[in-house]
Amino acid sequence: MVKEEIKKSLEKAIEKLQKEGIFPEFQIREIEIEHPKEKIHGDYATNLAMVVGRVLKKNPMEIAESLKSQILKLQPKIFEKVEIAKPGFINFFLSKDFFVRELKRILKEKEKYGSSKIGKSKTIVIDYSSPNIAKPFGVGHLRSTIIGQALFNLYKFLGYKVIGDNHLGDWGTQFGNLILAIKKWGKKKIEEYSVEDLERLYVKFHQEAEKEKKLEEEGREWFKKLEEGDREARKIWKRIVQVSLKEFERIYKLLGVKFDFLLGESFYEPMLPEIIKEAKEKKIAKESQGALIIEFEDLPPAMILKSDGTTTYFTRDLATIKYRIKRWKPDLIIYEVGADQKLHFQQLFKAAEFFGWKTNFFHVAHGLYRTKTGKFSTRKGETVHLEEVLKEAIWRAKEIIEKSETERGLSKKEKERVAKMVGIGAVKYNDLSQHYSKDIVFDWEKILNLKGNSGPYLQYTYTRCQSVLKKVKNFQFSIFNFQKEKMTKEEIEILREIYKFPEVVEESAKRFSPNLICNFVFDLAKKYNLFYDFHPILKVKEKTTRNFRLALTKSVAQIIKNSLSLLGIQTPEKM
Repeated sequence: MVKEEIKKSLEKAIEKLQKEGIFPEFQIREIEIEHPKEKIHGDYATNLAMVVGRVLKKNPMEIAESLKSQILKLQPKIFEKVEIAKPGFINFFLSKDFFVRELKRILKEKEKYGSSKIGKSKTIVIDYSSPNIAKPFGVGHLRSTIIGQALFNLYKFLGYKVIGDNHLGDWGTQFGNLILAIKKWGKKKIEEYSVEDLERLYVKFHQEAEKEKKLEEEGREWFKKLEEGDREARKIWKRIVQVSLKEFERIYKLLGVKFDFLLGESFYEPMLPEIIKEAKEKKIAKESQGALIIEFEDLPPAMILKSDGTTTYFTRDLATIKYRIKRWKPDLIIYEVGADQKLHFQQLFKAAEFFGWKTNFFHVAHGLYRTKTGKFSTRKGETVHLEEVLKEAIWRAKEIIEKSETERGLSKKEKERVAKMVGIGAVKYNDLSQHYSKDIVFDWEKILNLKGNSGPYLQYTYTRCQSVLKKVKNFQFSIFNFQKEKMTKEEIEILREIYKFPEVVEESAKRFSPNLICNFVFDLAKKYNLFYDFHPILKVKEKTTRNFRLALTKSVAQIIKNSLSLLGIQTPEKM
């Protein structure tokens, strides 16, 4: 990446100036390189001269001049020019030769462009989606599912060994409540229940429990039976899990989401006695009012065993960490879970330290989908089912396709296939284009807005590129000539954006933020569409210019495809 090349060049420049006795010996921990906000200040800038000036107590402008002269000797082909700006910034302007070289690299590497091996020999476990069994897949679980999948794709693209685990919520007190509801109000054989039936019973239990408190106690008793292996409780629970998994598989297929493992909470149930025993032996846990708790200095205590002898999901999460470390030896475990679980994960990571389990953790604490009155809640019967949202999005996408200028030639079946790509892409992009920490108020018009900064806009730009490229035969995209003095302003703007893709991919992974890719690819698409509106491609008379514009179009299409692929969004060839 260019940023790394600039850093290395600056390090070499300092080293050379020190050897020549111009600079004394000193150490700089980190060289900061960034893109200036205004392009008149170049493609990259650094404040290194000011940092060195403070260390050496010298004029930063003089230091900047010394560094500039060395840089131009070390990297004569990368930079068009290097400028100094008060009070000591060094501004780097990339050369047109560099831009075209990068363009050729895109055309050569294709879908691999932007990938790297920085994650080689490192393992990351990503815990994402993790819906609760016995409920239809609500829109509230969309964020964890698609942000988690995007992070999975990003780390894989960067050479990490990535393990995606769907930690299903298939164990806990709520199953005691549901078993009680089935026993008390169910009117079907257990084999006949659908997820919708189970959800209705779950809602009814909480409505009735508000009036009759003893129902909660009865629910806890049924969960205790379930943990103790009661045959009837286990039979009902197994059916609940089977029905739910079938429902989830259909939604995951529709979303194009995959996992390496679906190890739910119940998988760790046999390991819980060992966790309790270890917590006692290491004096990590202590008794409190008949329960077993772990205390922290600056956090509330966490319960690992209730007074009735049943476990908590904190206990199960501890068992999960121990299992993952033992089996996969990860360098990092990422939890893509809502921000409302922030305290839980602070306690969990601290407890893992107490047990001596060594790895790194990060909680991608995403904001929640909210109604105008607050958080979605199944207990109140307010869940918006994800399938409803996806069907609505696909229906709306069909209308766009019917009106599209590139739609001609699509059969009815192809239109349906493209509508699915566009509709689901719209829902995904609406979410991924916003920072994960942000709360999103659920709004049909907003979530299904198919204009502006949206998935369909990017897909449309891609099909626009493809419609141009399909009209050209036998053109070798990796071999083209160009006359840099004839480049237009709009072409240069594309070139000054497109090369940043590998850098954006790394930064997105580093910051757990797929929205950075969305920002980048939207800017690129806008720049290409502006170029397309102002300049002919196929009709231009001069062959050199025509070939260059075709190569530019092919490169933009490739970067849009690579970007959307990382986000888990498909790119139709026609739209």
